[in-house]
Amino acid sequence: MEKVIVRSGEKDDSQFPIKEPKLEASDSFKHLAFDQGNANSVPSNDKANGIVIPVKPTIKLPKPVIMFSPRPLSELDAAATKLQKVYRGYRTRRNLADCAVVVEELWWKTLDSAALRRCSVSFYEIEKHETVISKWARAKTRAAKVGKGLSKDEKAQKLALQHWLEAIDPRHRYGHNLHFYYDVWSASKSSQPFFYWLDIGDGKELNLKKCPRTNLQRQCIKYLGPKEREAFEVIVENGKLVYKQSGMPVHTTEGSKWIFVLSTTRSLYVGKKKKGVFQHSSFLSGGATTAAGRLVASHGFLEAVWPYSGHYLPTEDNFKEFIIFLEEHNVDLTNVKDSAYILISGAEMCSR
Repeated sequence: MEKVIVRSGEKDDSQFPIKEPKLEASDSFKHLAFDQGNANSVPSNDKANGIVIPVKPTIKLPKPVIMFSPRPLSELDAAATKLQKVYRGYRTRRNLADCAVVVEELWWKTLDSAALRRCSVSFYEIEKHETVISKWARAKTRAAKVGKGLSKDEKAQKLALQHWLEAIDPRHRYGHNLHFYYDVWSASKSSQPFFYWLDIGDGKELNLKKCPRTNLQRQCIKYLGPKEREAFEVIVENGKLVYKQSGMPVHTTEGSKWIFVLSTTRSLYVGKKKKGVFQHSSFLSGGATTAAGRLVASHGFLEAVWPYSGHYLPTEDNFKEFIIFLEEHNVDLTNVKDSAYILISGAEMCSR
């Protein structure tokens, strides 16, 4: 270890002037030495008292080495520019795609809002009466809503006629309930259009025991817009049914009914049924379907399927089309095929 030798004189002793402290290091610490240059780093109070505090040696880090690419600078600039263009192109396409979805959603809601207005007082209070041509055009627009998708699949099923009222009603009140009031309107021979008669005209005070007005107004079917529909879309991964948006496997719970529809564009949608709120017609907003029914799945594995839907009344061909769709996507049908009762029951229900 180092030893410090300090010499100091008395105040009145001029023969022994104060000398600078000197550090004598052992062989292992020869690199530690105080000279006159670094003695100034000692605090003034300690220096006056003749105490020398060792100072830690300064460690000098090596200068960073700058690496140079063997490629010419112009080539690197060109590569960076190309990368920026690719990223900007991707970002632009992504933004345009998002805008398209938003526009479709807004347009869908605008059309629904316009349809609601046409059933309101403001439409019927205008001085100019609706012509026959405009009436047929309006009827054609409403009929097209329930027939949407038929051009892509000739075998697709339209919404059952008894549920057309639900589809063309801007509020989408449960079709089963609407028919009770529709029968009364039809028997009354009223000249007022049905929805005007029901909400504003002569039938607005009508309250049937079979379906109280409170139930009619409360039970409105949820019709999904393009963006809302994405949360229910199901794809097949490794033979399992998985929700495309969340990545979670389809798992139906006991004591509840889970329904599905296969669109004419071959997209599958699955959700939990809630009577008078969420039903088969909800997925495609009343549009045509290639197949519809109920299913049971456990952690993505399909266990049972029935071609049953009161809204679409699927045929045996529709059921077979759904089975073909599952086989084409390599869905594990082992448990389903082993259950002959399910397939036979499905065929019988389709033939009814």
